[in-house]
Order: sequence, then C-alpha cells, then structure tokens
Amino acid sequence: MRAYSEVLRVPGLARIILAQLIARFPAGMYSLGILMHMEQQHGSYTAAGLVLAAFSVGMAIAGPFVSRLMSRFGTVTVLVVTAIISISALLAIASFALPLWGDVLAGAVAGAAMPPIVPTVRTLYPRMVQQRLLSPLFSLDAALQEIIWVFGPVLLTLLVSIMGTGPTLLVTIAIQAGGALLFIVSPEVRRLRIPPTTRKLGRVLRKPPVLLSVIVSSMFIGGFAAVEAGVVATFGEGALEAGIVLAISAIGSLIGGFAVGSRGISPWSVAARLGVVTVGMAIALPMTEVVGLSAALFLAGLGTAPALAAFSAIVAGTVKFADTPEAYAWIGTGQLLGAAVGSAIAGVAIDALGGVGGVWVALIMTAIAAIIAAVFRRHQPDLRLGIGEPPDTAPVELPR
Repeated sequence: MRAYSEVLRVPGLARIILAQLIARFPAGMYSLGILMHMEQQHGSYTAAGLVLAAFSVGMAIAGPFVSRLMSRFGTVTVLVVTAIISISALLAIASFALPLWGDVLAGAVAGAAMPPIVPTVRTLYPRMVQQRLLSPLFSLDAALQEIIWVFGPVLLTLLVSIMGTGPTLLVTIAIQAGGALLFIVSPEVRRLRIPPTTRKLGRVLRKPPVLLSVIVSSMFIGGFAAVEAGVVATFGEGALEAGIVLAISAIGSLIGGFAVGSRGISPWSVAARLGVVTVGMAIALPMTEVVGLSAALFLAGLGTAPALAAFSAIVAGTVKFADTPEAYAWIGTGQLLGAAVGSAIAGVAIDALGGVGGVWVALIMTAIAAIIAAVFRRHQPDLRLGIGEPPDTAPVELPR
C-alpha cells in the first residue's frame, strides 16, 4: 500500500484517475442499455443485437485510427470532436424513433467516435510519475476499472426499473459527457503533446511485445466473456445469483490488482498471472452452485487485473512515446474482438452442454493465452527494475 499512497500523492494524478474513471464508467452501461432500449423500440432482440454489434464493431475498427489522430491534430482536439460526434449519435438512438437502419448507422458512428480516453490516459501516466511507480499505477488503473463492470450494469438496471430505457440512456450519456469534460479540461491532458509518428498505421504491431499483448489479451478477455455467458446460462437470465458470482469475481480482480501492483514485470509475469486465471476456470467447471462458482471465479479474478496491468506496462516499456496511443488502441480492439468471439463460441457450447459449456470455452481460451505467453516469453521485456522514460517526448508546457 505504500506504493499506492506514493502514487496518489503525485500532484494531479488522483484527479486524472477520477476523471478518466467517470468518463469510462458508461462503458459498463452502454451494452446492456442499448440492447434493452433497442428491444423496446423495435420489438426484437435480433434488431437490438444488430445495433449493439454495429456499436462494438465501430469501436473495434476505428479505435487505432482515432487514437493515432491525437499526434496529428492534438489530444484535446481529438477528444472534443469525438466526444461531440459520439454523444450526438447516442442522443439520436435514445431520443428518436429511428428505423432500424438508422439506429444501426447511429450505433456504428457512436462506437467509431468513442473518445480515446484509455489510450490517452495510459499514454499520459508515464509523463506524470517516476518510472519506478508505473507498475503500481497500471495495477491501480486495472483494478479500479472493475468498478465500471461491477456497478455499471447494476446502476443501469436500477435506473431502467425507475425511469425506463430511453431516460436511462440519456443519464448514461450525461455521465459520459460530464466525465469527458472533466478529463479534457484537466491541465495534464491539455498540456500533453504527442509527437507525430513516422510509422504507417498498424506498423506498431510489428513489434513482438505489442502483437503478443494484442493476441494474448484478446484470448484472455474472450475467455472472460465466455464464462460470463456460462454463469448467466447456469442461473438464468436476470437471476440475482449470476450477478453475485460475477461481482465476486470482479472483487477478486480488485484485490489481485492491489496485491501485486508493486511487483515488477518479468518475462514470466503474464503467463503466471494468466495461469492463476486458468486454474480458477478449471475449478469452476464442476461448480453449479453460487458458493462454488463464486470461490472459483474469485480465484480467477485474482489474476485478471494483474494481467491487464502487465499488458499496459509492456507497451509503456517497449513502444516509442509517439506510438503508444495506437498500441493501446490495438490492444483494446483485440479485446473487443476477443469478447465477441468468446461470446459467440460460448453460445454454441451453452446450447450443446448448458452453462458448463461457457466455462469450458473460458478454460480453453485462457489456457491458450497462458501457453502463448509462456512460449513467447522471450519477446516480453524484463521490467523488474522499472519502466524506462518514454522516448521522443514533445514539450509539455501549459498552453497560453
């Protein structure tokens, strides 16, 4: 905890962490909120799924391109323009009775223009703290994001029961707008200057640590998407038990992130942390009761935030400063695609085997991720002595 207290004493850092957490909070609400509202509007989960798919695909495809624009047009400019476009498209979905094609188009635009908060803040962190504090900072960031996935869906469900789907989406949009504004006006964000990159789009994937992080994290997140589907199928849609099990897993991730946050990242770290996740998935296989599944997925959760923190540290330690936003965006794209693939495969397995089918898919995907990380460990940096200062840093004076 000494490392975390030292991190939070860095001037302005607590404010940045809070602002980006508020701006990202709707990420835990939009998927369910769009699905529920579109089902009411069009009377079909198939139609609702099309809009949600357009939203997710838009984010996955546009993420690296949008993040790359920050080095060309400036961080604040890109954040402001994308926020305006995304919020406008979401307002159209929430406020108007559009035809299905209109909602699909608005969903794609809203996803593609989602402000690159995560790439921005993870690019900013190395400019705010000493290199020895980066590992605990990335762990803190990964652990705190569990708040988004634990409380976001709960808050959305509560608001829908009180206000209905349309007004609830409007509240979610207001949270995004307020968080984005709080983040953008922060002095640290306004003075962030990312030098123009000389690489073509996608060239950063030629760096083995980045490509490995994208592949491994996509398999890993796909596994968690699969186990979530399996848990819901085990207890039934809307069951309180499913929410309890998934919340306990997220608490495990929160604890794991704090527990190992001060440890340096070695070439074995990703494999070891994913090994913990895999063991938890294996223990969950025969479990069908709340207590057993909660205990197993709590164990799996202990490795979740530490693994996510390791991916962030690997990028910070191996990629030139000008290319870090794109690298983080590629990891985000991989995770979105992994979640989509994991959910799709889990659906087939659940139809064949029941809820345990989703757990089987999760076990296989996380085991593959751990094996890949172990086999290609030589392509991962040794950061036990800390993460070096990012090169090619432009001036960071406050604008006049």
